[in-house]
This record gives sequence, structure tokens and C-alpha cells, in this order.
Amino acid sequence: MTVGFSGAVAEYYAEFRRGYPPQVFDALADAFGLSQADVVLDVGCGTGQLALPFASRVRAVIGVDPEPDMLRLARYAAEAQGVRNVTWVLGADADLPALGGLLGERSSALMVVGQALHWMRHDELFRAAAPLLRTGGGIAVISNGTPLWLQDNPWSRALRGCLEDWMGTPLTATCGTSSRDRLRYAEALRSAGFDGVREMVVEYRGELSFDELFGGVCSAISADRLPGPDERDALAERIRQALPTGEPFTETVRVTMLVGQVQADAEA
Repeated sequence: MTVGFSGAVAEYYAEFRRGYPPQVFDALADAFGLSQADVVLDVGCGTGQLALPFASRVRAVIGVDPEPDMLRLARYAAEAQGVRNVTWVLGADADLPALGGLLGERSSALMVVGQALHWMRHDELFRAAAPLLRTGGGIAVISNGTPLWLQDNPWSRALRGCLEDWMGTPLTATCGTSSRDRLRYAEALRSAGFDGVREMVVEYRGELSFDELFGGVCSAISADRLPGPDERDALAERIRQALPTGEPFTETVRVTMLVGQVQADAEA
């Protein structure tokens, strides 16, 4: 993973990134038989959008991220919500074997990666995770909808055109959300020895105010590209003028959960 979500970008991430609906946690709890005895690993945890809701469902959650500002804000959120069973660890996907040495084999029920796998060496991560997961546990790669500027609606197309003009480059990266990405990840899961690889989907309609839309955009701009405070208002106005009039901006959010499970013979 790379470190680019510091400072103001992390602040935007904490405030404006989409959370996940309860149905996502219900589906994963059912798929992996999660209980209050279990531990969940959240690799690339950001500011805790997955880790914090999981905390009430299991004994403990370990959130891992390479960006100190992300973890700082995750800790603040945990304190504000009274969540005390999450441990925040500064590290990247390559550090998973070392973390496994501390936790021990078969110590966890589930490893989740939410909208971050495109920063990682996913094949190595899957292989490193397998020894840490108990029978019936596994991995869930979660894609939290299509990026705001790549959706199939008028305001998203207008947003994409505005951002491409501002950045001077086409915006085509899907951030790991495309069907092609999921096919690659599914094959890597199977190659790493996971069974029952399949996709589960939760879909819902959401509404965004302009401030939420702009905040979501800023949360996805690397810290070295994010305009300074004095220039940010100008970018916001540029985007506002490009978008169709009228709020809220409606989107269909398709949350996909690509899951693979550890079977009993994987422990032999």
C-alpha cells in the first residue's frame, strides 16, 4: 500500500466516505458464522468504516493501515462511539506475516479489505492470510459502490468531465470496483486455497448533498494533489457550476462482497 491519505484528505475521508449498511455486516456474519468469540482483521482500515461496526458483533477487531492520520481519526471515532475492543495497528499488507506471528495460527475468523485492495499485492496478501484464519472463516473483499465520477447518471458524467478538465487527464481507474478486478481477485483467492469463492451483493439508493459529494471527491485525491485551503473553494465552485442544478444527487450504491472460505482440510 502507499501512503497518500494524510492531513486534510484523511479528514475528508473520516467525514464523507460512505459507510456500509447493516445488511453488509449481517451477510458477512452469516457467511462466516461470526460470534462474540471471534477476531476480525481489517486490512487497509482507513478511518474505521468497517472496523467500528464489526466491533459490536465479535470479541475484537484489529484495524491495520499504513497512514497514521487515518488511524488517529479512527481512534477518535472509536472513542466517540464508546468502542473499546478495536486495536489500531500501523502497518501495510506486507506486514501481515509479522502480525500473524503475534496473533498465532487460526487466530482470526475473518479478514476484510474494504475498497483498498487495489493498493495491495493481493495474491501475496491472500496467501499470508490463509494460516491466520479458522475453519469456516475466510476473506471478504468489499467494494463500496462505484467511484462518484464513474457512475452512469448525468451528475456523475458532469463531475467526471469537470475533474478531468481540472486534472488534465482522463479518469478511468475503478479503484478495484470493476467486474474485471473482481474476477482477478476471485482467481487469486482460489489460487491461495480458499473455497466457496462467490460474490454477495447489497444494493441501495442514497442521496448526497453537494457538500457530501465534494467531500467524497476530496477524500479520493492524494494529499500532494489536494488544493490548499485557499484554492479548495474555487474547486468546489467549479464543480458546482458543472453539475446539473438541484440537490440531492441520487446514486445507486452496489456493495459487492467477494468472499472465500477456509475449509477443514486447509488446516492439515
